[in-house]
Parts: sequence; structure tokens; C-alpha cells
Amino acid sequence: MDLKGKNVLITGGAVRVGKALALAVAEAGANVILHYGRSAEEAQQTQEELRAKGVQAHAIQADLSDPQQASELCGRAGEFGPLYALVNNAAIFQSLTLADTDIEAWNEHLAINLTAPFLLCQAFAQQVEQGRIVNILDWRALRPKADHLPYTISKAGLVALTRSLAVELAPRITVNGIAFGAILPPSDGGDTSGVIANVPAGRWAELKEAGETLLFFLEGPDYITGEILHLDGGRHLV
Repeated sequence: MDLKGKNVLITGGAVRVGKALALAVAEAGANVILHYGRSAEEAQQTQEELRAKGVQAHAIQADLSDPQQASELCGRAGEFGPLYALVNNAAIFQSLTLADTDIEAWNEHLAINLTAPFLLCQAFAQQVEQGRIVNILDWRALRPKADHLPYTISKAGLVALTRSLAVELAPRITVNGIAFGAILPPSDGGDTSGVIANVPAGRWAELKEAGETLLFFLEGPDYITGEILHLDGGRHLV
């Protein structure tokens, strides 16, 4: 599948891994609709970088914790042209155990990491005849640990949603997921000294590898759907 001229909506695409995904899509010739929450300045900078690659780029602000704004985002993105793909990347990631997790943190993780992707997929399916959805996941979602409890549960729910929608939306829309491992250190500056101790590959991923994996699902065979591909250096195996 040639991405040139196609429109791809990426949530949380202004910074960090989301930005790397957006740049990879632009380098493949696709136009990017860049969603951001609070990173307005970063979104403008990323938009300029995308346009420098010769593609169209548009930035849309939306609070994905608000169901109405999440539901309307695909429609707003579609004003720039028919959508080909939706990449659900936006997420919150907090290191919380059972004892640390209050109801506010629980609800916030579910709202942004699971409910918003559900609403976006629903809207995307209603307005797109043929296309592709890629949900950004985490190795923890398939190998839960005691840490990052609400994050892990929300991502596990997104795994189930990915597989369920792959069945419901076939054959016109493929739905796949990428389960990331050690891609970037957390933005809160937490200790990362032991992050790769249990990674068989023995290193952090490179951002370009995240982009290459996304392009596989956007450009590759449409006979692949409901697949969860781990980009984690083998972390989910140990």
C-alpha cells in the first residue's frame, strides 16, 4: 500500500514517540493530522517539521479525557480530507500500585488509554469505507506486573478491543496493535537504571524502529488483522 497522499490521524503526535511515528508517516508521503492535548507549542514545531517533508500537516487540540471531544476528533480530522488510518498513540503512564491508585487516577487512565481509543475507533469506522487502525500498546498489557496498575489494565483492555474490532470491522478495516517496550525514558525523569536489565536485546529501542513498525501495519498486507506485534527486544518473554 502506497501511503503517498493518504491522510493519517495520530493522537498524541506532537511529542516523544508520537512525534517519531508522525515523522515516519510523513517520510512515507502521507499527510498527517496531528492531535495534541496540552503541547500546543510542540505541536506547532512538529507540524512545521512534517510540512518540511513535503506533506500536508494539520494540528488539532482535543482533551481525550472528555468523551465528547474524543468522539468528535475523527470528524474534525476528516475535514482535511478522507482518513485512511487512525493511530491511537495518546496515553498517560503513571507508576502506581494497587495501594497507590485512587479512583481519580484509575478513571483518568481508563478514560484516556481505553475509552478515548474506543470512541475514536467507533467514529473512524462510521466515516471510513476502507482503512487501517493501529493501537499503541505495551508489553505489560500481555504480561501484567504489580507496577503501573491502572496503566496496565487500561492497555490490557485496549488489547481486547483491538482483537474484537479486528473481527467486527473486517474486511474493510484492519485493526492491529504494537506493544512497545523500552522506547524512551519516562518524561517525569524517573530512575531508568534497571529498565533494560530484563530485555534480551540488551538495549533501548531506536525511535526509527517504532516508525518502521507502524509503517509495516499501514503499508503492509491487509490480510493481517488482530495482530499484536511486540517491539520490546523480547521483554515480554522473560
